[in-house]
Amino acid sequence: MKMEFYRPINEVLQRYIEGYYFISPEENPERLHYWTFPNNFFIVSVSQNIELALQPNKIIIKTSEQENIKANFVSRYISPIEVIIDGSIKEITIYFKPLAINYFLANAHDLFKQENGLDFNPFADFISTMKAILDQSDRNLQQELLETYWLSKLNVKEPGLMERMITDIESGLKISEIALNYNFSRQYLNRLFTKNIGKSPSEFYRIHRFRKAIAKQKAMRSLTDLSYESLFYDQSHLIKDFKQLTNVNPFTFFKQVDTNSDNLWLFI
Repeated sequence: MKMEFYRPINEVLQRYIEGYYFISPEENPERLHYWTFPNNFFIVSVSQNIELALQPNKIIIKTSEQENIKANFVSRYISPIEVIIDGSIKEITIYFKPLAINYFLANAHDLFKQENGLDFNPFADFISTMKAILDQSDRNLQQELLETYWLSKLNVKEPGLMERMITDIESGLKISEIALNYNFSRQYLNRLFTKNIGKSPSEFYRIHRFRKAIAKQKAMRSLTDLSYESLFYDQSHLIKDFKQLTNVNPFTFFKQVDTNSDNLWLFI
């Protein structure tokens, strides 16, 4: 199978969507089996003519003789997800930035009540439009149709309280300081984050720090330097977090995962 990742062309969408990829079928496809690792995105996948099974920390996709369009989402994962794809498939997967899905869906809060879900169908024209895009053979036209569709669903708002708090966390401000600055209790802060992005502030920060460490790793001379540069207490703290978020230690992770890729996948 052929996978191609793209950043949004439209400048407005660039604020809300990190990127999206297309999977295209190939003759005599090999089984695709990999681990994918936690991030803070809301992920929507749409596939054509498949059977889809969601299990705890595992997604299994097989080709189906029955014509269909299947859409699923992942709103929260704090441990690796195993993905198995058997057969030749067509798929679009979209990565919405933290909080961004709330600007497209009025009922996004309901989706954050579960970590993932099948039968994602937020609009009356969603399935038919996704089918039309998947049926296209021209990649440029697929991109244009996909971005035009999501732009039509966008409800632009001025940045609010949640945006400011996410910026605070990403800049390294402690959660206790954020709660104090906004005169919130830690419990109320947890409720706000869970409602709007599906994670607690501590989960969000932990994953943000993990991803930040990955981005900086090649410029660091050692794990010790990487630990302090990425705001871990020390190297043992970094190793502990990596084991919990990837199931392997950082030495193995950086050896086996292409950290220059747009998708951090450990192939099995």
